[in-house]
Amino acid sequence: MPAWKEYKKAAKERGSLALELYVITSTPVKSPDELKARLPAHLEYQAEQEQLGNLALAGPLSDLTGELMEGVGMIIYKAESLEAAVALADADPMHKSGTREYTIRRWLVNEGNLQLNVKLSAQSISLQ
Repeated sequence: MPAWKEYKKAAKERGSLALELYVITSTPVKSPDELKARLPAHLEYQAEQEQLGNLALAGPLSDLTGELMEGVGMIIYKAESLEAAVALADADPMHKSGTREYTIRRWLVNEGNLQLNVKLSAQSISLQ
C-alpha cells in the first residue's frame, strides 16, 4: 500500500480535488437512556463546531438492512491534521463521557458532485 502523503500528492498531480477530511464513526457503548441524557450537550458541541468551520457533515447511520436506526453515527470534520481531528472527536461530550466510542480515518475526497439550491423568496436551502 502507498503512503498516505504520496497518494495524496499523486491525486493532486493528476488533477483530483484531494480534499482531506476526517471521518469519525461513533458507536454507542452505554444504555439508550445515557445516550439521551448526553444528546443535548453533543448537539450543542456539534453546532459549535459547525459555526467554527470544523464540522463538514454529521448524522446517524442505518443498520445494514437500511430499515433500522441503531445509534451509530458518522461525523466528518475539517481539520489541519489527524491530531487536530482526534482532539475534536475527543472533546465531543459523547466521547469524552465514554457514552460512545469512535474510530477515525482520513478521507481524501477526489470526485463527486454537490448542488446547493437556495430559494431566496421562499427562504429555503437544500443540498442535493
